[in-house]
Amino acid sequence: MKLSRGLSSCAFGAALMFAMAPAAGAAGTFDIPPGAHFNPQKLERVGDYLRNEIATGKIPGAVLLIQQHGKPVYHQALGVRDVATQLPMTDDTIFRLFSMSKPITSVVAMMLIEEGKLSLNDPVAKYIPSFANVKVGVETVADDGKKTLDLVPPKRAMTVYDLMRQTSGITYGFYGNSLVRKAYAAAKILDGDFNNAEFAERIARLPLQDQPGTLWQYGHSTDVLGRVMEIVSGKSLLAVEREKLLDPLGMSNTAFYVTDARKRELIAMPMPSDGDFRVGFVSHADVPMKWESGGGGMISTTSDIARFAQMVLDGGKYRGKQFLKPETFEQMTTDHVGPGTGIGRDFYYFPGDGFGFGLGFGVRTDAGNADPPAPGSLGELKWDGASGCYFVIDRKQDMFFVLMEETPSERQKIQPTVKRLIYEAMEN
Repeated sequence: MKLSRGLSSCAFGAALMFAMAPAAGAAGTFDIPPGAHFNPQKLERVGDYLRNEIATGKIPGAVLLIQQHGKPVYHQALGVRDVATQLPMTDDTIFRLFSMSKPITSVVAMMLIEEGKLSLNDPVAKYIPSFANVKVGVETVADDGKKTLDLVPPKRAMTVYDLMRQTSGITYGFYGNSLVRKAYAAAKILDGDFNNAEFAERIARLPLQDQPGTLWQYGHSTDVLGRVMEIVSGKSLLAVEREKLLDPLGMSNTAFYVTDARKRELIAMPMPSDGDFRVGFVSHADVPMKWESGGGGMISTTSDIARFAQMVLDGGKYRGKQFLKPETFEQMTTDHVGPGTGIGRDFYYFPGDGFGFGLGFGVRTDAGNADPPAPGSLGELKWDGASGCYFVIDRKQDMFFVLMEETPSERQKIQPTVKRLIYEAMEN
């Protein structure tokens, strides 16, 4: 299945007309349950906004679920999952999560820490010896303006804690123009069919962007964490995630690739002209590889992510089963990069204004600098990915919402708009 497919103007027009109606079997839920604090008329504005994005050809479709006090407040699947096939959006539509994989992987890592399989303070080199030889890249500028990269030893070892809070110094090679990021791109670390062990070795051969523990730096940290999880569990990343979290939570459609040919038609596709996810590689959900990217390679459905979000909303438990101890949950959802930590913020600080970062989640710490402030509550948890999939968990309101979509170019506009409209519909 390719990201870009041929589509006639006639078929595209038909798809848009189809997209204006809710998908079959997924009509909007407007019966506000007792105790919920939402105005149904104002909630309809969220659907109106998404329908307009579909009708104007911005996105093929989307699924939105808002849940409060354990019950759906608003639930609608709009448009189509693929304008080429015109198949409707449904709750079992499969989405590529990209970086929304990180919180899932991080939760399982914390479960392994609870079991004593590893510790946050462990050096990464304890499990992957190649990281004992890693160097930090330091840019110097000559009198003629030419930049060179000096390699210096790290001042301290990179730890599992660094991997989880994105302070390892490991970066990505598909954004920014530093010499280290250029080295990542030049190394072609994403070429070929490789497994997690081979990928970790590729990363260990590259310089770090910064000294460990000094800067929030978005990168392949969670991918390396996934390899550590394989080593301590003796299983593949998918196997350990299924054992610890996915199967017990009922996330039966969450994996790294679609391996069942009968489910290929369930995969959501972006608009034919919007297939560049700008993450350094092309992710085909139905073309299995050896690589199981804990930082960006998972696939899932709305219903599966809703189970994960409800578990987080309930403090690490779901339907009577405790997945995380209270103290572990608090550790995960507390800001670890804010004032007093000595950690700076990279120019590309993706948690955004008003947010710190826990161990796998963005954490709302203050109102931020926007005027008016962005909606939401202090302590709010969130994350998203390059596809546009996005969740917000507001424990003060006992509410979460999950937005599932495939739109690399429109997501940064759609996500904040949907969030604003949801909070505008909330009543005290």
